[in-house]
Amino acid sequence: MNPHLSKLQPYPFEKLRQLFAGITPNPGLREIRLSIGEPQHATPAFIKDALSANLAGLASYPTTLGSAELRRSLAAWLGRRYGLDGLDPETQVMPVNGSREALFAFAQTVIDRTRGYTPLLVSPNPFYQIYEGAAYLAGAEPRFLNTLPDNDYAFDFTSLSEAEWQRVQLFYVCSPGNPTGKVLSLDDWRQLFALADRYDFVIASDECYSEIYGDETQPPLGCLQAARLLGRGDQRLLMFSSLSKRSNVPGMRSGFVAGDPALLKSFLLYRTYHGSAMNPAVQAICIAAWNDEAHVIENRRQYREKFAAVTPRLAAVLDTALPDAGFYLWARTPIDDGEFARGLLADYNVVLLPGSTLARHARGINPGAGFVRIALVAPLADCVEAAERIHSFVSKL
Repeated sequence: MNPHLSKLQPYPFEKLRQLFAGITPNPGLREIRLSIGEPQHATPAFIKDALSANLAGLASYPTTLGSAELRRSLAAWLGRRYGLDGLDPETQVMPVNGSREALFAFAQTVIDRTRGYTPLLVSPNPFYQIYEGAAYLAGAEPRFLNTLPDNDYAFDFTSLSEAEWQRVQLFYVCSPGNPTGKVLSLDDWRQLFALADRYDFVIASDECYSEIYGDETQPPLGCLQAARLLGRGDQRLLMFSSLSKRSNVPGMRSGFVAGDPALLKSFLLYRTYHGSAMNPAVQAICIAAWNDEAHVIENRRQYREKFAAVTPRLAAVLDTALPDAGFYLWARTPIDDGEFARGLLADYNVVLLPGSTLARHARGINPGAGFVRIALVAPLADCVEAAERIHSFVSKL
């Protein structure tokens, strides 16, 4: 067996299952689950119609690069959303089966173990656990940069030594962040690009929450947009995006990667052997979804409504505030986050994810400890009811 498998930790939801062992939820209250970031808004009807209208595509083998029409649609959306006019759909855009599998597989393409040292893969902490698994199974060591409320969840680049920076080959960014909702600023990107230039590492920017934000006039900044604004190219830079949150189709497993054509050429070669070409019927749906913004605007409206209803009630008893973007509230707990989650389940049948399950101990702390992630993915009434139960629970502590 691959010895690196032994380095993988259980996924956060398996840790949650173990944490809840022996807990009997309050039988007088129905369960409200706000632990998993699975969109529960209705999938738009036109997307379902596009699927049924293109089932004939199931009779054809798909190409790994995807159809020319889909790649043109993706390039056009990037132009509209980020002002990235001139992207070549032949060399700078590629569809993938969801950002998760692409983020994981990309490390296998980038990490080079022949340089005489153990490569480093850097990620934020707390983080999406795929980054850590990608590091280990590519033969790299993860390095975690703690993101803390004290400095507005910014990266502390000085926490890595010169010797460590010399070994960095891949840096995962998540903006908007999971779980903090932090969006990197143009100055954040300037600093990171300067480090990538100095130490010659690749940046993989996970932007799957980019289309969930509060102010229609202030969409989150993207990595390729930042590069363009700073007058640089997309060298050593790839953006990963997804329809799951944007269009409420998490089960469809559809996203794309865009950026440096040299990186995409190598990634395409890897994926050709990986057997991860997108279903032709799904490609047709993607074209319809990326070409439509009305359903995305409505999706954001629903999240704004939930944040407006829930945040003040929770902020009255917990240290929490609106995120820059995304659909999570990141809330500080008055007691141990695991005990908080256990007690809330037992007394009020609300399921939240303890922050410590989303982070690793680094530089003397677990930066997720003492926090819970609250995913406002359930219907409005359920989110409001959950907020009332959490308020009652905290008030009695």
